[in-house]
Amino acid sequence: MQTALRAAPDASHDEAAGLENVRPIPRISIQAFCESEAVAKPIENAGGDRRMAKAHMRVNMGGIRAAVEHFSGAPTPNLVILESKLPPLELIAELESLSEVCDPGSKVVIIGHYNDVALYRDLVHRGVSEYLVAPISIADIMAVIGSLFTAPDAEPLGRSIAFVGAKGGVGSSTIAHNLAWSISKLFSSDVVIADLDLPFGTANINFDQDPAQGIAEAVFSAERMDDTMLDRLLSKCAEHLSLLAAPSMLDRTYDFSTDAFTALIETAQRGAPVVALDIPHVWNDWTRSVLASADQIVITATPDLANLRNAKNLVDMLAKLRPNDPVPHLILNQLAIPKRPEISPEEFADPLGLEPIAQIAFDPQAFGNAANNGQMLAELDGKHPAVEAFEHVAHVLTGRSTAKKPKKQGLLNRLRHSGRATRE
Repeated sequence: MQTALRAAPDASHDEAAGLENVRPIPRISIQAFCESEAVAKPIENAGGDRRMAKAHMRVNMGGIRAAVEHFSGAPTPNLVILESKLPPLELIAELESLSEVCDPGSKVVIIGHYNDVALYRDLVHRGVSEYLVAPISIADIMAVIGSLFTAPDAEPLGRSIAFVGAKGGVGSSTIAHNLAWSISKLFSSDVVIADLDLPFGTANINFDQDPAQGIAEAVFSAERMDDTMLDRLLSKCAEHLSLLAAPSMLDRTYDFSTDAFTALIETAQRGAPVVALDIPHVWNDWTRSVLASADQIVITATPDLANLRNAKNLVDMLAKLRPNDPVPHLILNQLAIPKRPEISPEEFADPLGLEPIAQIAFDPQAFGNAANNGQMLAELDGKHPAVEAFEHVAHVLTGRSTAKKPKKQGLLNRLRHSGRATRE
């Protein structure tokens, strides 16, 4: 058994905050032997977390004795998690039988029911990697696994933010591009935006870029993906903003495996604090996989019935795929189109259980001019009401708490009043 000294985590700490800092777990094998459902359940839930996608976890009942019996005829995995309700002296005695069947390279975590510092020190002295006191949470388990199998001096990973539209044509790409630009400008923070819509992506047009290479080379050469290759494929859009452009060509079909974009996204996260993923409005294995593994998700929708249905389906599916993550963010876009019947923002948000973090008015002239010029809206008109909304969302997505919630857009109100006057 190998030793990894670390202070026992406090099971009462905020679970969401604990999971925020957990890096993806590498490809390891884990077996747990529990004595109670109260301990087995959070371990099982941790095994289904998106950060554990590469790891293989199996949860058994029976505690230390079941583990000894099992491993007497089978090799031990990378990590063994054991629950025991025994008092300290009996626990130490029972562990002696485990040491006879446990491979030297395996790490062992004990979950006990006695808050005893002397016991903790004795276990660590005997080679146990960590001792936790029940009850435990998902965050406790994930934090321990992460500490044991992640290098303490590893560079922090950037956050991946996936942007997806509830329906085609709702402006999700425009939102993604403007927000990526806003984050890079507001915080002087490096941002990589990846246009995952290979046949029809518009990021190259919106940023006035025409790179010879881009995301297609990264995906089709995933086995060679590293920092050097990524740097060669990135196109510089601004001081802190780089683009992986889509080829936007139909000379081939783009059928991808489930993990086609995994290597690319992981490499980008090692080099930039923020990775913005512009996801096309399709539903297949790879889009489902990217959404399941992203750190944050932004759904863009317009206020009509089809968008509401699709957004509800997305929210429900993401809750199943990401049970330990916060709910997605919602942006309502293209509001107050003249003469179009609309669902009010309140009525739209209520069945989703989400509050929109931004409401952006329909302004085809401003956004169209920006796109035609290869600029972001703030570059063309820094005082446009939508720019304030983008800055607010940039604060929300990056965890900055200094931004105040933007006021209702003046343009949005003017358009609504104009619509009423026209109808009257």
